[in-house]
Amino acid sequence: MIWDLFHIATGLVLLVIAGDLLVRGAVNLSLRLGIPALIVGLTVVAFGTSAPELMVSVAAVLDHAPGIALGNVVGSNTANILLVLGIPAIISVIRTDENDLRKSYLTMLGAALLFIVICYLGPIRWPQALILLGALGLMLWDQITDAMAHRACRSEAEDLEGADPQMPWRRIVLFLGLGLVGLPLGADFLVDGATSIARFYGISETVIGLTLVAVGTSLPELATSITAALKGRADVALGNVVGSNIFNLLCIVGVAGLIGPMPVPAQMLRLDLWVMLGASLLMAPFIFYRWPFRRMVGFGFVGLYAIYLIVLMSGAEA
Repeated sequence: MIWDLFHIATGLVLLVIAGDLLVRGAVNLSLRLGIPALIVGLTVVAFGTSAPELMVSVAAVLDHAPGIALGNVVGSNTANILLVLGIPAIISVIRTDENDLRKSYLTMLGAALLFIVICYLGPIRWPQALILLGALGLMLWDQITDAMAHRACRSEAEDLEGADPQMPWRRIVLFLGLGLVGLPLGADFLVDGATSIARFYGISETVIGLTLVAVGTSLPELATSITAALKGRADVALGNVVGSNIFNLLCIVGVAGLIGPMPVPAQMLRLDLWVMLGASLLMAPFIFYRWPFRRMVGFGFVGLYAIYLIVLMSGAEA
């Protein structure tokens, strides 16, 4: 058991560090190649910050643990909203009047509904995976086209975290290499440890994916949001959550579905998909009416997540 916990802790540390290195290397590689910072932010950074979830889900499918793969995605999306928005809101007010996220939010809701429909149609195989990846391609094209048509001064390279247009090539290569090696290694450690604990306690792999693995792979987003809140920039968490949730549903499930079939557990159809959708809908008034996320809202979101965890674990022990 101690060895399994060590595997999980090691995997989480590797995922956080390797994910950060990959994003830094990819951002600066793109800038050195002359790709506009605006495009880098919409593509490279978005993919990079979802890399931990992607590698964990791929590793889970390869290890014949699809419950962890799907649980990781659904659980991460729920945690992204209730925790990654809730905790920073307790620290500092999250303003919603500085950026118009209505279109991106509707895209997130559309991705969630598409994913739920696909889950109800049976095991997720390559045809469903291609549908999700096709939707991702359309979303990216629309976002990039829209962004290029509305360039603003905030598209400067300095706005991208970790951006250094003068970074030496050897450091870029080092960052990319360490990130590409560390991510699959960390994912393998995490999935092995989580699977062993699930089997030891008789808890389903899906519940482990929805809780331990999901929160673990959401740590980079949570750490970034808390840091931003401490600096008085909690508003950056909102766009991060919306973008991350879209990529989780369309990209991660799409790629994992190409690697192997993923049966959808009955428990997920009964509860977890609807909790994810409900959490997504909770954001609506804050997005459309520009309500700020204040401290009481933050406590409410975190409290709802705690209740969800209690329900999950109660079902796991039953």
